[in-house]
Amino acid sequence: MGSEGNSRPVYGSPTEWLRGDGPGCDVVFSSRVRLARNLAAHRFVPQADRVQRGQTLDICRRAIEQVGPLMWVDVHRAGEVERQLLVERQLMSRQHARGKLAGGIGGPDEPRGLAASLPDEQLSIMVNEEDHLRIQVMRSGLALASALAAVDVIDDRLERTLEYAFSPRFGYLTACPTNVGTGIRFSVMLHLPGLKMLGEIDKVKRAAEDMSLAVRGFYGEGTEAVGDLYQISNQTTLGKTEQVLLQEMESEIVPKVIDYERHARRVLVEKRRATTIDRVYRSLGILKYARLIATDEAMEHLSLVRMGVVLGLLQGVDVRAVNMMFLMVQQAHLQQHSGRELTQHERRTARANLLRERASAIG
Repeated sequence: MGSEGNSRPVYGSPTEWLRGDGPGCDVVFSSRVRLARNLAAHRFVPQADRVQRGQTLDICRRAIEQVGPLMWVDVHRAGEVERQLLVERQLMSRQHARGKLAGGIGGPDEPRGLAASLPDEQLSIMVNEEDHLRIQVMRSGLALASALAAVDVIDDRLERTLEYAFSPRFGYLTACPTNVGTGIRFSVMLHLPGLKMLGEIDKVKRAAEDMSLAVRGFYGEGTEAVGDLYQISNQTTLGKTEQVLLQEMESEIVPKVIDYERHARRVLVEKRRATTIDRVYRSLGILKYARLIATDEAMEHLSLVRMGVVLGLLQGVDVRAVNMMFLMVQQAHLQQHSGRELTQHERRTARANLLRERASAIG
């Protein structure tokens, strides 16, 4: 495990959710499986005092060190830009970055940590988020079964040295009742510009919610969709086995959404071709020539350009290069690239400069 403070994500490296391959990758950015686990005989994070949270952090870190070579970050000692960088790379939640606990207590100096596999960033483990452990594995494309197999291996290794809070009746015990049982969340990040352009995205969101699925934005819980990126995940963890939840997500629900999006794209190309091409090229033009651009606007245009690349309307570019731009336009990545903190105006300028440089080869 890397020592604290000297092992960091490599700027510009392709993280797992941007690889742009795997089943259904024209629509599915990534798949994620996350387990919530807590230590037996230890107060859960929201009920523990600061000393107790520090003790569980040490216990969990020692167990994680047995898993294999992982980067470790003491999140409570990391700077704001670094915490934001880890959120942007989907390695930890915004809640973990803030250090806020239930009831509004806590803050950036709350004892908590993060372990992650480098350079692929497929595995990450948050310590002292809402639960003592949040273990997640990500895969490019629709690959929930593969992610589940990988996260189970890590879970078993941790359980060799940790005793989990477990009830024979209810299953794994968690800080939030919605995670009790399997403690598992299956999530996919979907790119749905076709449904958005046809005005059908709300139908998909309502249908997902009717099936007890959570629909969230790019940055997770409590965020709206930007760049036409939506995260869909199960909300039920009690009363269904992992295999049943996996079957529902990977073989039934997500393939239907993929079909809806592909159908919408075909409609756009066949029946609204001129309008669709115009919008794609307008977006490309803005990316190529803007001098100031905000994050949300950049992601809106990147969304249409990505769709244009996938549909063959734009030639000569690898979709992974476009995927990477979704990450590079984020605030912390821009600041790391610049080597200093930037004002809002400076970020807009730096973002436009970066996009002009990278978009110049497209079209």
